[in-house]
Amino acid sequence: MPEVAVQTLLRSPSVAVRDIRCRGTCRHQSAEECAEATELVFPYRGVYARHLGRDQAIAEANQVVFFNRDEGYRISHPVAGGDACLSLALSEPLLAELAPTVLLRAPSGLAFRHHRLRIDPQAQAMVARLRQTLKARDAEPLEAESMALSLVAHVLGPRTARAAGGSFGRQRLADRVKLVLAGDPARRWTLAQVGAEVGMSPVYLTQVFTQVEGLSLYRYQLRLRLARALDLLDDYDDLTALGLDLGFSSHSHFSAAFRETYGGPPSAFRRGASR
Repeated sequence: MPEVAVQTLLRSPSVAVRDIRCRGTCRHQSAEECAEATELVFPYRGVYARHLGRDQAIAEANQVVFFNRDEGYRISHPVAGGDACLSLALSEPLLAELAPTVLLRAPSGLAFRHHRLRIDPQAQAMVARLRQTLKARDAEPLEAESMALSLVAHVLGPRTARAAGGSFGRQRLADRVKLVLAGDPARRWTLAQVGAEVGMSPVYLTQVFTQVEGLSLYRYQLRLRLARALDLLDDYDDLTALGLDLGFSSHSHFSAAFRETYGGPPSAFRRGASR
């Protein structure tokens, strides 16, 4: 496999969807790259950091990362294992119609103000279904385009769009915590263990992370685990083994958490079952 592998899953006048996989062998920042089109990138496996000057966004399965057209950036992989993402590029008229002006740098432009937004479990499930459907070539173009547009409309909607809170310094502290969690999502961390990794007391750690992400550490890690489950469902015949490999104490624990988060049991999300 090359360092970066790109598979185009859908290309139409309205939307392009690509599956991008990176081995992440280099831990240091890459040479500067430039996006040819504004893209919404949904990581679904692994983690990486996207750098814009002194700012950065930690890209993992709880986030959508914005790549603005003609904006230079660098990529690094502070955690081993590489990453995989689903990238959506909409035509400019469609993106202008879907993107609220509050999320844009200027009302007349199509550059996003934020480097990333936190997505909810429904968006994670929509990403998994879209990728699954396109890879299986099960959908007609009209259906595939509708699924992609529904995903973008959902993540940019006023009820679901969630930008980072807190100061720049607190966001950097939360980024360190996210790298710890993403580096070993199956581990049953304690607050003291995470705090020791990042040099913060459990109380301060909890306050900072909740302010920045709007979620508790446990809920955030749980969503990372379950997003990984969405990615791996088709690779496991034994769902009990999948749950245990992801750090759940039992199949019932895994199934209950999955059902509560995504609205159905893991078996319903196997390839083709949701269709």
